[in-house]
Amino acid sequence: MEHYYHRSDLLKFPEIGKESPELWNKFLDWYSSVFAEGALTEREKALIALAVAHTVQCPYCIDAYSQVCLEKGSNLEQMTEAVHVAAAIRGGASLVHGVQMRNIVEKLQMS
Repeated sequence: MEHYYHRSDLLKFPEIGKESPELWNKFLDWYSSVFAEGALTEREKALIALAVAHTVQCPYCIDAYSQVCLEKGSNLEQMTEAVHVAAAIRGGASLVHGVQMRNIVEKLQMS
């Protein structure tokens, strides 16, 4: 079966900077700074990135940050827990929008 996403495409990511190297380099500088050790460890940042990757459903990011998490010393239990945190936030965000639905229904029933 043909798939839209191919793991090998992750290696092509730098090609996005070919036509705009100045912006690409600015992105890389910023990106590197974001993931550098700071108030959070590189390991903690990798776990956050893995969770966010699942929330935005980026298969390339999931692949990359699964590997980075392992390289930074995380284990499968920690990585799975991070994914559950992301899922809980995403689920809660969907549910809380139910308030909007209830507000609309209330307005429509009053008309």
